[in-house]
Amino acid sequence: MPPGASPAASAEAWTWENAAAGAAAGFATVATLHPLDVVRTRFQVSGGRGCYDLPPYRNTAHAVYTIARSEGLRGLYAGFYPAVLGSTVSWGLYFFFYNRAKQRYLQGKDDQLRPVHHLVSAAEAGALVCLFTNPIWLVKTRLQLQTPSHHTSRYSGFSDALRTILKEEGWLALYRGIGPGLLLVTHGAIQFTAYEELRKALIFAKSRQTRTDNRSCDDSLNSIDYAALGAGSKVTAILLTYPYQAYSFTLLILINSPQRPGSDGTPKYKDSWHVVKETARHEGVRGFYRGITSNLLKNLPAASLTFVVYENVIKLFKAAKEKT
Repeated sequence: MPPGASPAASAEAWTWENAAAGAAAGFATVATLHPLDVVRTRFQVSGGRGCYDLPPYRNTAHAVYTIARSEGLRGLYAGFYPAVLGSTVSWGLYFFFYNRAKQRYLQGKDDQLRPVHHLVSAAEAGALVCLFTNPIWLVKTRLQLQTPSHHTSRYSGFSDALRTILKEEGWLALYRGIGPGLLLVTHGAIQFTAYEELRKALIFAKSRQTRTDNRSCDDSLNSIDYAALGAGSKVTAILLTYPYQAYSFTLLILINSPQRPGSDGTPKYKDSWHVVKETARHEGVRGFYRGITSNLLKNLPAASLTFVVYENVIKLFKAAKEKT
């Protein structure tokens, strides 16, 4: 059952359809906006006291220019294959688990889910997706952080990175950063809850305006509505969670990549609390909002595109079912 759909839809009717629509949305989003994801990943690390030989980036535009000039399109599309694979699988699984979780909370045909049900369903889906896809995101992060100035051997691609990590670090290394990854589930949970509530409010407003029932207005939502809902829900999640999200994301990157030691031979970050203290000491409050511009530039269009593609693919499935 797609977000905001009537509970009258049978539980069996929306299983693989949700997964297929989510996978299509994930693929379209990454294929369109991957360079901004590379910038966000690089920007998060370059401003800290981290480990990689990344050039200093002043802002998002400077980061794009620097990467394009020094590394070309290959740099802007670093880690593209694992990103496409990870996003396609992640969104397919996310929408599948999310809608299955919502179905469990429906007590009857006329029940309306409350915000807490959406929050718990999205958190559950996010946790399961994190467990399934962490190895893909780890490889993607390592590929995105490679630059020509690295002194260590570079991975030639996804398969080479995967083989090298398994050979040199063991299979447990593929689940580095699973803790911070699970903590980041709260961001997605807030976003999906906001999307559902904003969607419900828009449908209600349209029904009042046209004096039709909610179901008719649900079907009348268009791509502009979905884009606005996706962007609005993303802004809500970013504003509520960004400092925590930026910390968790930075910690996740640092865990997922080998750190270059400091002058005394010790890693620059000892543990998660050390990340917080060092960021606050060297950069202050601004450090916890590092990369928010590139985050917004990438994630607002991404959220809009994800929900536009998802909702329209679901409509296609629905129309095909009605013809049969």
